[in-house]
This record gives sequence, C-alpha cells and structure tokens, in this order.
Amino acid sequence: EQAEAYVDASAAALGLQLRGEHREGVLRYFQLAADMAALLDAVPLPPHVEPAVNFAPVVPGKVPP
Repeated sequence: EQAEAYVDASAAALGLQLRGEHREGVLRYFQLAADMAALLDAVPLPPHVEPAVNFAPVVPGKVPP
C-alpha cells in the first residue's frame, strides 16, 4: 500500500500520466527495489566502512585494466 501511494504521488508530482497497464510493472519494480534494499540493509557494517566514491561496472569474466 505504501508503494502504491508513493508511485501515485510521485507520478502526480511529476505530472506523469501513468497508464494502468504500466502501473503494475512500476509497482513490481518498486517491490523488487525494496527487496534488494532490505537485503543490503540486513548486512551489518562496521562504523569505519565508507561508501564507494565511484561505481564502475565491469563485464563478468573480464579483468578490469
């Protein structure tokens, strides 16, 4: 229910016309993102760990230069 309210309020605030057939996909994405965030949030980190300054994706199996 919170995700639905957030999606509806965000679309309205941005002036987006969220069509019914797209709304379900958007809600599924928000649930997926919430599930991933919960996984990360469950990992305890010591106080000295700092976030990365830069994220640089790599191709799996290739060694970065």
